[in-house]
Amino acid sequence: MRYMILVLILVTAWGCAPKLKLFSSATDPLAEYTLQGEGDAKIVLVNVNGFLQDQPSKGLLRSKPGAVQELVSQLRRAAKDEAVKAVVVKINSPGGTTTASDIIYRELMKHREKTGQAVVALMMDVAASGGYYTALAADTIIAHPTTLTGSVGVIFVRPKVVGLMDKIGVDVEVSKSGEDKDMGSPFSPATEKERKLFQDIIDDMAARFYAVVRERRQPTEQAFATIRTARVFTAAQAKQLGLVDKIGYMDDAFAEARKLAKVDEARVVAYRRDQYPDDNPYNTMSAAEPGKASLLNVEAGHLLPPKAGFYYLWNPGW
Repeated sequence: MRYMILVLILVTAWGCAPKLKLFSSATDPLAEYTLQGEGDAKIVLVNVNGFLQDQPSKGLLRSKPGAVQELVSQLRRAAKDEAVKAVVVKINSPGGTTTASDIIYRELMKHREKTGQAVVALMMDVAASGGYYTALAADTIIAHPTTLTGSVGVIFVRPKVVGLMDKIGVDVEVSKSGEDKDMGSPFSPATEKERKLFQDIIDDMAARFYAVVRERRQPTEQAFATIRTARVFTAAQAKQLGLVDKIGYMDDAFAEARKLAKVDEARVVAYRRDQYPDDNPYNTMSAAEPGKASLLNVEAGHLLPPKAGFYYLWNPGW
């Protein structure tokens, strides 16, 4: 309670003290911090966490950079450092929008081709759908023993309120330039034609995902038939299907990065906007965040109906 009162006082006094800075932000420059190891060669650890989107995550009074922005900023810094020999991408994500997932994959592929740096993907709790799409850019994919991955496919989400409107006696009148202009509207039931049109879009986006899986993993036809069911798999199941190369821990990912980079020793570094005492590779933040009870970091997106759109996403809560 005292903490929240102090925050409110500071926020109220913000206009009188424009130089006051409560927390670091996305506008602060990235700085390099060594997490472990020795040597001149470096392995950069980057994190891909949460819902993948190219928009910032908005709180009540401030925003955090989106997954795309944060990843690209760190890759660009790594590309300028000749001492960087490899990148370990630690993924804990159920996926996100189709576009953000595809951009992250492409940026990682471009980074590998441009720099020659090895890329190792390390999956944590969940690396599903768009999270797995991200991992496909890596030279080696390592799953934690308790990882859930897979969900190779597309989901189209569109809220519907037509039934509620009927109950409360509200209607919406639409004027349009073409018969399909309002397809997917939450105010009217979907027609068979609309369902067919949306399924065509879903199939097209899924085909893109399938093509990347085939190119990067080259599964057998039998394995691919299982993969395209879009179910999630345990680490052991994913390895059997050829979705991952190894099952291991963070140290195994760093060892694999050194092996691919052909270096015996390397420092593991991270790019952050703030310094943390006793920092280590399990820290997923690049900038200090206020406490969970703070009014500065209220995020209620998970409490709202899903935004209409196409997703490479596994979300059993929907």
